[in-house]
Amino acid sequence: MRRHLYVKFLLAYLVFGILGFLTIAFFSAHLTEQYLIRSTGEKLYTEATLLADACSVSYSGSDLDMTSIEPAMESIAVYMGAEGWLMDRQGEIVYNTAGKNEGAVIEDFDPAGIGQAHYTVGRFYGYFDQDIITVYAPVSGNYNVYGYVILHLPLATAVESRDAILNVVYLTFLIIFLLSLILLILFQWSVYRPLKKITVAASQFADGNLDYRCLVRSNDEMGYLAATLNFMAGELCKMEEYQRKFISNVSHDFRSPLTTIKGYLEAMIDGTIPPELHEKYMKLVISETERLTKLTQNTLALQSLESRGTYLDLTDFDINQVIKNTAAAFEGACLPKKITFDLTFSSRTLFVRADLSKIQQVLYNLIDNAIKFSHNGSVIFLETYERYDKVFVSVRDTGIGSPKESQKKIWERFYKTDLSRGKDKKGTGLGLSIVKEIIQAHGQNIDVISTVDVGSEFIFTLQKAPEKATGSSAREE
Repeated sequence: MRRHLYVKFLLAYLVFGILGFLTIAFFSAHLTEQYLIRSTGEKLYTEATLLADACSVSYSGSDLDMTSIEPAMESIAVYMGAEGWLMDRQGEIVYNTAGKNEGAVIEDFDPAGIGQAHYTVGRFYGYFDQDIITVYAPVSGNYNVYGYVILHLPLATAVESRDAILNVVYLTFLIIFLLSLILLILFQWSVYRPLKKITVAASQFADGNLDYRCLVRSNDEMGYLAATLNFMAGELCKMEEYQRKFISNVSHDFRSPLTTIKGYLEAMIDGTIPPELHEKYMKLVISETERLTKLTQNTLALQSLESRGTYLDLTDFDINQVIKNTAAAFEGACLPKKITFDLTFSSRTLFVRADLSKIQQVLYNLIDNAIKFSHNGSVIFLETYERYDKVFVSVRDTGIGSPKESQKKIWERFYKTDLSRGKDKKGTGLGLSIVKEIIQAHGQNIDVISTVDVGSEFIFTLQKAPEKATGSSAREE
């Protein structure tokens, strides 16, 4: 069963709290107890050493004189909460601040058994019924040991101190644990809730509901992710609408010539068109088939240009010569309309680095477009010039132009400007789309300047070929 992220985070939070408590309860408790025992033992040893030194000063003969040491031992015993003894070497209790068992002998008493340690923890040869901390300090004189000052402190005293310290630690941990709930709340509001909205939005998009919007307004990564998803959905909506429009336009542009071809052929078969007119209408049928062929070729060309990694065969060539050759190819189309070309070049030769065949297609489409929308007897101006490492190519006509609101749409597929006046029955609406795709594939720019009833000018850039000398300025018509 799927577990939500919030539940996982909550479980991790609880596990952290439990492990933290157990760490304090066992590990920290043990360390604290050991520290308190060691600290207490060192304090007791210091006091016992002072008493032993005082007793050594008052030593006379081989007996232990307690007249001056008893008050000091009682004071320390009361201050430390300990029980103080004075014992001889044989283990006999000479003096006990508790006032009991004086004269008793501790069997198997061996102060050397503690080694180098200052204290021991245990029941002192079974004398006590609970664990105690015991320290020894020898009473010596003339390089001989005559007895020992011994201080006993119940281990429970150190345990009580440990528990008091741990209670403070437990309380502090509880406060920190409760305060850390703020992190859980912040996680819920800043991460979990936005992420849940984003997940729902992604599910809606996957189901095809591209109108759904993820309402996350935060200025962080979650907000950025939500905005990106919304943008993606919007782009997909546009793409879906574009695809519908594309299919509709293609269907329309294919249906029109097919309907015309079908109508003419049926009219010739059933005799509506007499045999003497067959040649005329067969030419119209051929014209419509050429239009279909051109539409198919342009659609495939545009599809190829949009593919990722479009291959460009970059070479260095003279753009002026390419323009001359392309313009010459339109001589047959220009004669009926009495259109002429004005070629202006900044130098006799001007070399660029580009894909020759694709740039020829760009020039062909732009010149073809200029001829379509030019008046009879007009001039089409073709010009090249340099700016730094760029070469600018201009194709300008003095035709009908296009309104300002249409100039951003002319690059769209199947778009035809001013349908009432400038519609070309043989056009496909793909020529300028192909031009822009080719220029962008070269990493260059193209722009249009157009005024109604004045004309249009298309200007695009190309990369200048390195180390190519150009000749003097030339002008041709």
